[in-house]
Amino acid sequence: MRAFIALEPPEGFVEEVAAMARVLSAAVEGRFVPRQNYHVTLAFLGDVDEAQAREAMDAMDEARAGAAAVPLRPDGLGKFGRASDATLWMGLAPDAELTGLADRLREALRSRGTGFDGKPFLPHITLARRAKLPKGALPELVFPLPCSAACVTLFKSTLSRDGAQYKPLYEIELS
Repeated sequence: MRAFIALEPPEGFVEEVAAMARVLSAAVEGRFVPRQNYHVTLAFLGDVDEAQAREAMDAMDEARAGAAAVPLRPDGLGKFGRASDATLWMGLAPDAELTGLADRLREALRSRGTGFDGKPFLPHITLARRAKLPKGALPELVFPLPCSAACVTLFKSTLSRDGAQYKPLYEIELS
C-alpha cells in the first residue's frame, strides 16, 4: 500500500485554506486539492507492507514523546515544477517544534529500517496539482491565521483518475 505520515491541520485552519484556494482557483487553472486532503507531510513512505506500516506506527509513538502541538504559520505560496504544470502550495514558516517533530519521526523510521523519501522537510500544504500559473499577479489573498496542530496520522493513499483518496490507518495526538 502507498502510505505517508502527516500532521493534520485543525478544522478552522482548513476552512481558511479552502477559502484562500477558492480565490486562487479563479486565477489559476489546475486540479485543486479537496479540503479534506489538506495535510503537512512529515514523511512519505511510498509502498509499504503491513509489517512496515506497524513499524511506522511505532516510530510515530516514539516521535511524539514529549511533543506538544506544533505551530502552523502561513508563509506565502510556492510551487514545484514549471509554471505551466506546477504543484502549487502554501508554505508554512520554519519552526523548531514542527521541524523537530519531522526530524524525530524520520530518525525513528530510520532506526527501524523503515524507508521514506529523504528529501529535506519543507512544511507546506498542497493546494493544486497540474496548475497553470498566470504570467501576471495573483489576486489579493487572505492567508489563514496561525494556529497549532496536534494530530499526526498514518494515511493510506489510493490514486485514481479523480485524484488521491486518503484513509487514516493510525492517529496520535501530541500533548
